Amino acid sequence: MTNNQTRSDQGASGEGVDPLRLDLQLCFALYGASNRVTRLYRPLLAPLGLTYPQYLVMLVLWERAPRSVGDLGQALDLDSGTLTPLLKRMETQGLVGRARDPRDERRVIVSLTEKGAALRGPAGAVPGQLVCRLGGDLGDLAALRTALQALNRRLDAADGALP
Repeated sequence: MTNNQTRSDQGASGEGVDPLRLDLQLCFALYGASNRVTRLYRPLLAPLGLTYPQYLVMLVLWERAPRSVGDLGQALDLDSGTLTPLLKRMETQGLVGRARDPRDERRVIVSLTEKGAALRGPAGAVPGQLVCRLGGDLGDLAALRTALQALNRRLDAADGALP
């Protein structure tokens, strides 16, 4: 048995285990996995000229555009303070356009440009390329995604229950 296996086994039994050990923290396991997945995306998105956050914005807009900044933020779970600088950079790149809603000046509407819409075709290869890099069984990856989506729902419910 390796040290990691021994530590994990001890953590599972709960005998004499420090609950503040880093390797026992759910948040750290999720953080590490998220960082690693994002790193896997980088070389796949580089030919498209997109960063990972920009790719997420494009995915939402390829589903339906135009959208308000608020709608984008809700879909991506980002606040406007994070999203606005990202959208400004994307506008400078010629991927999206931003305009005030003529019916409500407080709302900013984001639309795809021709250049942004044209990236959808080449981006279609990214999910398959990622799966190839990850290896493993498609069913296992789908089950992991489903489990993470369920965890997110539980976290949202727990967050709503906090004072």
